[in-house]
Amino acid sequence: MPRRHGPALLTALVVGTAALAAIVALAGSLLFSGGGAKQVGTESVARTPAAPAHSTGVWIGTWAGAPTAGVADTYADDDLTQRTIRNVVHTSIGGDAARITLSNLFGTHPLLVDQATVNTRPVSFRGNPSVTIPAGGQIVSDPVVVPVAPDADLVVTLRTPTADGPVTIHPNSHQTSYVADKHGTWRSNLWRYLTAVDVRNKVAAGAIVAIGDSLTAGTGSTLDANSRWPDVLSDRLRGRYAVVNQGIAGNRILRDGQGYGQMYGQRASGRFDRDVLGVADVKTVIIALGINDVQQFPKERDPQRIADALRAMTERAHARGLHVVGATLMPFEGSLAWTPAEDAVRRQVNALIRAGGVFDEVVDFDRAVRDPYRPSRLLPEFDCGDHLHLNDNGYLRLGQQVDLRTLHRSRPTSDQL
Repeated sequence: MPRRHGPALLTALVVGTAALAAIVALAGSLLFSGGGAKQVGTESVARTPAAPAHSTGVWIGTWAGAPTAGVADTYADDDLTQRTIRNVVHTSIGGDAARITLSNLFGTHPLLVDQATVNTRPVSFRGNPSVTIPAGGQIVSDPVVVPVAPDADLVVTLRTPTADGPVTIHPNSHQTSYVADKHGTWRSNLWRYLTAVDVRNKVAAGAIVAIGDSLTAGTGSTLDANSRWPDVLSDRLRGRYAVVNQGIAGNRILRDGQGYGQMYGQRASGRFDRDVLGVADVKTVIIALGINDVQQFPKERDPQRIADALRAMTERAHARGLHVVGATLMPFEGSLAWTPAEDAVRRQVNALIRAGGVFDEVVDFDRAVRDPYRPSRLLPEFDCGDHLHLNDNGYLRLGQQVDLRTLHRSRPTSDQL
């Protein structure tokens, strides 16, 4: 099923005039009572699947973008009051209301957001139209009654008039967002401050969270096509579950990111609670990690350490009653980092995964995309050209490998044992 991009919606929202922004701001002030910005501490980060009083349905995560790094905002100029961030995200399931999570995780100063909208509907925070998020903190908004379509683009607009960085971002989004200031509107491949969108949904059975690296984030896929393998999985599920993509390019299991500006993010074992267990109404996690531990410097030479770290994440998910599906590591001969020694480590990790005891279920990404005549290489028809990442056909192939029948098998939580 092809992904829907909603070009008419984006045109209306992104190329909005100053008059529209003023109307939205006025509407926000009329709809919500209370004073100015409100200081919100880290105690406000707790997320609950419970719906508001007198409502039906529960809160389920429909989209997320893991906070990855803090950077200087290249779009800051002398008059920040004129700057507006339009984060464009793609939903998996829909609902009749939404709430958003904003993060200042990598900020060193309090972050003021004095205006926020979801598809032009004003958003409040504890009844206030503006909020101040302390350095290192995050905030979940009040519910906003807005129809959210499944498998569609959603625009979350933020105005941050005093932000001077570092700006908490998710880079390499493979989705075009926008930053507007008094000089014009600029395209961006970063999601700024926005880390989750939840919807109130009556039908879906919960969320499936895919935690991974660039092969989950979609490096090599077509911009704005929503052709990452979690997108393909979402299409196959047809609204039965939400699918939340928590992939970070370059992410590792055992070490924090070593790249420029720490763009590779906190190690997966360290971000697991926030980026998996913290997703609203999560039921199943799919873990697709390990190749960067093998091929990035410093390289992990012990396959058992990688398998043990994967098993430890499975045990943490089990303590919350979650079902865990894990993926084998795909081949990468021909890429700049490949050596026979690293391929041997990869194959040993895969042998440990296939032997059982690491995950509840195994999805064999390696077998799905490797060249049967040269198993250390990707099949050319799936290779984006760098011999490590996939093209759209390759991600389609991965998304088709997940057995839908094994995605949710409930288990007791640790406090029920």
